[in-house]
Amino acid sequence: MRRLLMACMFLMALITHASNYNIRDYGAKGDGKTLDHQAVDRAIEDCVSHGGGRVEVPAGTYLCGTIHLKSNVELHLAAGAVILAAPAEMKAYDEAEPWEGPAYQDGGHTYFHNSLIWAENEKNVSITGRGMIDGQGLTRHDTEKAGILQGGSIGTGDKAIALKSCRNVLIRDISIFRGGHFAIIITGCDIATIDNVVIDTNRDGIDIDCCKYVTVSNCKVNTPNDDAIVLKSSYALKRPVMCEHIMVNNCLVSGYKLGTFLDGTYVPEKVNWVCGRIKLGTESNGGYRDIAITNCTCMWSSGLAFEEVDQGRMENIVVSNIAMNHVHHYPIYITTGCRNRGPKEVKDVSYGGNIQISNVVAQDVDSLAGIIITGMENHPLEHIYLSNIRIQSRGGGSADQMRWDYREQGTNYPEPKFAGATPAKGVFVRHARDVRLSNVTFTFQKEDQRPAVVLDDVEDVRLDNIFTPKKLTTDDVVLRNHSNVLF
Repeated sequence: MRRLLMACMFLMALITHASNYNIRDYGAKGDGKTLDHQAVDRAIEDCVSHGGGRVEVPAGTYLCGTIHLKSNVELHLAAGAVILAAPAEMKAYDEAEPWEGPAYQDGGHTYFHNSLIWAENEKNVSITGRGMIDGQGLTRHDTEKAGILQGGSIGTGDKAIALKSCRNVLIRDISIFRGGHFAIIITGCDIATIDNVVIDTNRDGIDIDCCKYVTVSNCKVNTPNDDAIVLKSSYALKRPVMCEHIMVNNCLVSGYKLGTFLDGTYVPEKVNWVCGRIKLGTESNGGYRDIAITNCTCMWSSGLAFEEVDQGRMENIVVSNIAMNHVHHYPIYITTGCRNRGPKEVKDVSYGGNIQISNVVAQDVDSLAGIIITGMENHPLEHIYLSNIRIQSRGGGSADQMRWDYREQGTNYPEPKFAGATPAKGVFVRHARDVRLSNVTFTFQKEDQRPAVVLDDVEDVRLDNIFTPKKLTTDDVVLRNHSNVLF
């Protein structure tokens, strides 16, 4: 019996060894000085040659350039393991892949091979573990144009993790510090899970572009200089591809000073043009459909932004149970526009409709804006339902900020900051029909002299139980070009 037990244990050890590939066995030093990415690649290739398995990154600091993730491989970062992005002068990154024809999106969305970890057209790929990716050597700047890295940036790594046209993706439990242009970008990927990931980065956190069947859950994303969790539908696949069937739940986004989320000091950053938000857009050629966002908190963050400006469709969006505190610029922003950054032969018009937002509490909100719902003339937003919302604004707006010449979205970049203060201190709706707001309360730290609600070019609008902080009356509502408005 003892011999049988020992034989079983030996067999199990052989099986375990056969499916686990420790990068130190392939020459990785883990001293933070020696380039180790080739050793990681050797382990991955050996793993693939045996049908797949787990590539182990044990505790240590592994200075790396480009790592090539392959099908049926789990890259596992053990607790205490750090993959450290090499500086540009070591020229350790793949060059950006060739691109033929016009690129309608910036280089960060167009090129993938000049990343720390990338995969393209692979399946069953995973990055897991309690270890960290530190993108110290990555750039946070847009340095690419027309397939050429500009400004002497040949060899620069752009993104921490970039996955394109992959299927069945899992990213779980890791931490990312200083992720470069994007900490994580997945483009054209089907069936993906990003779970329990902590990101403290200098540009975007998680970008989901042209993907379907994706869940982002239990993540904590600190982005003081850009978007935290953002859905996009760019032209990176050289055709419009809808971003659809996406769930974002149980996540926290914030805009603390870089590094202070990971080290636990939580230092508020100065207000940048945008930070820490959950967003749809700006790249939106393919549009968004069947999106659910729920149970999220936002700290020192810009608000929810849903933007369709590149001739796609934004529809069937459900948002619920959102808590915000220290909100930059606006709490809720829904817009369409005609930036139309795509092929000239496309004649579609951006569309937004069937959007429902409920159970939102926002405290210490910038006086710039309250709720903004703006479509385009002759192409209104429609079927917009908001309910059970409480917004505490800093207030202080002046009466002369109520103006009818508030900037149309048109071809402008869709950011409320650039348009200035909205005409209303509470709700501003323009070019929209079938809009319902119910059980919405605004309070103000300082007196705000703007009207509570401004409606311009609207049809079929109902306002039920709106308080600012007193219950809404005709004196609080300013109307122009309207029909069937009830309150």
